[in-house]
Amino acid sequence: MQVYRNITDWNLRDIPRVAPDLEAAGYDGLLTTELKHDPFLPLAVASTSTSKVQLATGIAVSFLRSPMAVANLAWDLKEASDGRFTLGLGTQIRAHNEKRFSAPWSPPGPRMREYIQSLKAIWRCWQDGEKLDFKGEHYTFTLMTPEFVPEASDLPPPPVTLAAVGPVMIRVAAEVADGVRLHGFCTRAYIDQTIMPKIEQGLAASGRKRENFEISGGGFIATGPDDESVAKAAEVIRYRVGFYGSTPAYWPVFETHGQGDLGRKLNAMTKAGAWDKLAAEISDEVLELFCVIGRHDEIAGGIEARFGGVSDVFSTGLNEDFPPDLIQDIQAIKGRFTGFDTRTKATL
Repeated sequence: MQVYRNITDWNLRDIPRVAPDLEAAGYDGLLTTELKHDPFLPLAVASTSTSKVQLATGIAVSFLRSPMAVANLAWDLKEASDGRFTLGLGTQIRAHNEKRFSAPWSPPGPRMREYIQSLKAIWRCWQDGEKLDFKGEHYTFTLMTPEFVPEASDLPPPPVTLAAVGPVMIRVAAEVADGVRLHGFCTRAYIDQTIMPKIEQGLAASGRKRENFEISGGGFIATGPDDESVAKAAEVIRYRVGFYGSTPAYWPVFETHGQGDLGRKLNAMTKAGAWDKLAAEISDEVLELFCVIGRHDEIAGGIEARFGGVSDVFSTGLNEDFPPDLIQDIQAIKGRFTGFDTRTKATL
């Protein structure tokens, strides 16, 4: 299992100093999330100050950007990092698209399918000289003159991974993306009963192998060097479970465990403005469905039991560091992913 360090909140001026230290500490990758800052800029800086560590957006919001603009960003980061960049995309919910980004909204599954397919069509045009002739319901790309084609490269196109929660987006990821980024609001039962069957169906439909499809995340962990810090971390996760559980899109996970009424109660509380009371509704039993809890010296076994055989990548929380021995313990957990194969075109 690979271990990624989240660097989302770092100042760009600090990255040339800190990124090499994280690389030396043994992390497999550096990850950014689109929150307060642009997710691409930190990785651009890190690509020129590191040499081995992988770099990934986890995630960048898709629909606010044209696939052509993202194709350029990902291509340049792939070149600057010597092939170490992975483009992680996500849709965000409707309210943020329409009210925060002023981006039009449509059913996200079909649109995201076209988004990724068009990205790969653009890269095949640049990489192989294939005529650009992508025509879909949401995106059309048919013009590419020599002046706008990046310099030739021997590196393969960047892999694309997709954030997914529900069955539709999970199937889209398995059919057209190179990996899936599972939400922390997952349980092992939901992964086994809902997520993995959809991934297997999607991979079979697209004619690709699980060994070349990366699965990232799928739950929370609460850890620290001592029991006190673990307890504090667990309370943070308790609130997150309540926060995410209040959103109807996440209720299928609750329903897997017969907790649908809890989701509806949490939703009513948010509408009443009772945000500060959400955590109190999450029992220890429910918390442990979503979260592995333990000190640094004991948690690797829990991670293996919770994520083993499913997740290939595990990432830290914001501004959270793992000691080198914990990183090594997690890296020793066996996974199925062996590497991306972005030159193989899906059969769909």
